[in-house]
Amino acid sequence: MKPTAVSADVLFEEFRAHLRWEWVAGLGASERRFDEVAVSAARSGADLVGYLNYIHPYRVQILGAREVAYITSASPEDCARRIARIVTLEPPVLILADGQSAPEALLSMCERAQIPMFATKESSAFVIDVLRAYLSKHFAERTSMHGVFMDILGLGVLITGESGLGKSELGLELISRGNGLVADDAVDLFRINQTTIEGRCPELLQNLLEVRGIGLLDIRGIFGETAVRRKMRLKLIVHLVRRETLEREYERIPYEPLTQDVLGVPVRKVVIQVVAGRNIAVLVEAAVRNTILQLRGIDTYQEFVERHRKAMEKGG
Repeated sequence: MKPTAVSADVLFEEFRAHLRWEWVAGLGASERRFDEVAVSAARSGADLVGYLNYIHPYRVQILGAREVAYITSASPEDCARRIARIVTLEPPVLILADGQSAPEALLSMCERAQIPMFATKESSAFVIDVLRAYLSKHFAERTSMHGVFMDILGLGVLITGESGLGKSELGLELISRGNGLVADDAVDLFRINQTTIEGRCPELLQNLLEVRGIGLLDIRGIFGETAVRRKMRLKLIVHLVRRETLEREYERIPYEPLTQDVLGVPVRKVVIQVVAGRNIAVLVEAAVRNTILQLRGIDTYQEFVERHRKAMEKGG
């Protein structure tokens, strides 16, 4: 799914209260946007915003005290040339930080070139941190998956599986055991960096869990604030299957840990067979605990293989 572009007016309104900035020039260019090619090439939000730099075009250029000093403390000809070069960078927005006053030549250039410029008393470093975090998430690759996304023992776990296997009922039991709900039915997933997937709940479904025979449950209202989470990083997929599917498609004890590709990131996966009488909630929590051990570098299966090898050597 392609993220929507961010225009100057959207960016301004998003942080009007937080950064307390003013729109000081280029008001007629409120629809100016990030260059789509630059956004596609950016590895993270760090590539889309930074201090004034003449070798990084198409990004938000921040002018703090040092940058303003650079474009004003030289001969009139050099100052004019340094300000004019900013136009060639084609920034979506210029931001004047550190409470700096806008040089007249810079204001005039922004008006002529129709480049929006905001001014704030906040520090330039703070502005960069805030905008990098926002742009990283906004332009992150994204997709949606069907399942129940939960915080189980501090790990982000997505429960998927064939229809009718009781994913939501399992989610309800896990919540009653002290775990937290992020999303039921539809989960929005974002790749926020090269190795990390973050999952959130669509606004329409926030705090809700649908259980067949009962209907929609307000988990926050029933179990309290601690039973819901705004977002979690996806670390494990628990896939529920029927017996015939397990026997047909999966090994009983896989030699290598299973993974599933999500937005180009391999996510650990376990497959659990659903049979009447099995306590699936306990099995899920056990799978999560085992995954936590694996993430710490402890591989139970490999340790067993090594133990078996030593036993055979002794026996030989």
